[in-house]
Amino acid sequence: MPPITILIITYSVLGALSAVLMAKLFLIKKSAREITEAIKEKLSESTNTPIGISGGDKDIKALTACLNTQLELLSEKRHIYEQGDGELKRAITNISHDLRTPLTAICGYLDLMEREAGSEEISEYIKIIKNRTEAMKKLTEELFGYSVIMAGENRLEIKPLTVNDVLEESIAAFYAALTEKGINPEIDITEKKIVRIADRSALSRIFANVLSNAAKYSDGDLYITLKENGEILFANTASRLDEVQVGRLFERFYTVEAGRGSTGLGLAIAKSLTEGMGGSMGAEYGNGRIVVRVRLAD
Repeated sequence: MPPITILIITYSVLGALSAVLMAKLFLIKKSAREITEAIKEKLSESTNTPIGISGGDKDIKALTACLNTQLELLSEKRHIYEQGDGELKRAITNISHDLRTPLTAICGYLDLMEREAGSEEISEYIKIIKNRTEAMKKLTEELFGYSVIMAGENRLEIKPLTVNDVLEESIAAFYAALTEKGINPEIDITEKKIVRIADRSALSRIFANVLSNAAKYSDGDLYITLKENGEILFANTASRLDEVQVGRLFERFYTVEAGRGSTGLGLAIAKSLTEGMGGSMGAEYGNGRIVVRVRLAD
C-alpha cells in the first residue's frame, strides 16, 4: 500500500476519533450544565422533580443518580427542620404570651403593696422585687414581639410614608429617656421629604430600639442624621464596646457587660423588621465610636 494511502487512512481514522471525542465532550459539558441548573432550581425552589440529563454517558448518569439521592435526603431534612422550627416559634410565642398576664398582675399587686408598706425595710424589699419583675416583664414582652415577627404573624402594612416625620416623632418620644442619661442628641434631618415604602408602626419601633441601644452604650453623645439619599445614621461614642461586641449586637439574646439589664432582642427585632420591609441595617465601630446605619426600600 502506497505511503500516501496509509497517511490518508491514518488522518481519516484520527479525524473520525476526534469527531467522536468532540461529540462526547460536548454531550458531557451539556449534561454538566443541565446538572448545574437543575441543582440551582432544586435548592432555590425546593422542588421534588429529580435531575434529568439529555446525555447517555454512564458515569454522568451515575453522578446524577447519586446527586438525586443526596438532594432527596436534603429535602427531607429541610422539611423536618422547617416543621420543627415552626413549632418551636409557635411554642415560644404561646409561652411568652401566657407569661405576660401573670407578670402584669404581679406588677399591679406590687404597686399596691408598695403603697401599703409599713417599714422602710419592707419597702426596700418590695422595690427590689418590683425591679426584677419589671425586667422579666420587659424580657417577656420583647420575646413575644420577636417570636411573633419570626413566626411571620406580624402583618406589616407597607405603604409610602415620610421618614422625616416618623424619625422626628420617635426622637421626641425618646427625648426624655435620653436626657435622663445625660444625652443631648444632635439632630440633622434633611429638609427634603424622604418617602419610603414601610410600615409606620414597625419603623417607629426600629427607631425606638436603636435609640434605646444608644442610651445603653453612649458615653454621653448621640448624633442622628437623615441624609438626602434616605440613609439614617445613629452615631455615638461607646468606649465600653469593641469591634467584636459591636459585630454581635444584632444577634438574638446577645448582651455585653456594659448593657446589663438588656434583653439582647432590641436590635435583633429592629434588624428583622427592617429586612422584612426590604431594607437593611448594620453597625460599624472605629475610634471608639459606633455608627448604626438604616436603609429603607425605595
